[in-house]
Amino acid sequence: MSKIVMRFTGVGGQGVLLAGEIFAAAKIKNGGYGVKTATYTSQVRGGPTVVDIQLDDKEVFYPYAIDGEIDFMLSVADVSYQQFKNGVREGGTIVVEPNLVHPTEEDRKKWNIVEIPIITIAKEEVGNVITQSVVALAIANTYTKALDEQVLIDTMLSKVPKKVHELNLKAYELGKKYALEAMK
Repeated sequence: MSKIVMRFTGVGGQGVLLAGEIFAAAKIKNGGYGVKTATYTSQVRGGPTVVDIQLDDKEVFYPYAIDGEIDFMLSVADVSYQQFKNGVREGGTIVVEPNLVHPTEEDRKKWNIVEIPIITIAKEEVGNVITQSVVALAIANTYTKALDEQVLIDTMLSKVPKKVHELNLKAYELGKKYALEAMK
């Protein structure tokens, strides 16, 4: 596997940090290097949040994603999307929550913008909005093929309470389903 660099953006409380942590931990568990670097405001909830994830078979010497090297971004908040989109390489894929993120026509020409209603899926189809980070995790892995799916699922399950395993497995499957449909 060559190096994969991803970025998740949102606002505090949306679970983007957890998704990044799961990706990095899964890569390490799989025998590689996974680095998650988070940036967020001092607000506990509601402030712009970004997490960059670098996955590589070789050691990662610099923890921050360099603008223009991000292959894939997922955003669930417009304030963070607008602030952090320019790090994505031209032609890269950006998955957005269409009810909350508003790419311009110029953005659509520069990047592969994919609209998947991540929060709606978590809230209405899974039945718990907190599972949006797992929906996002599945979408990101389906697009990037960054990690062995079972290793990622096992790592995700190790980070959430046992009582919500079934709910999170459902969230993962729905995220994957929507990503595959969007890729057609």
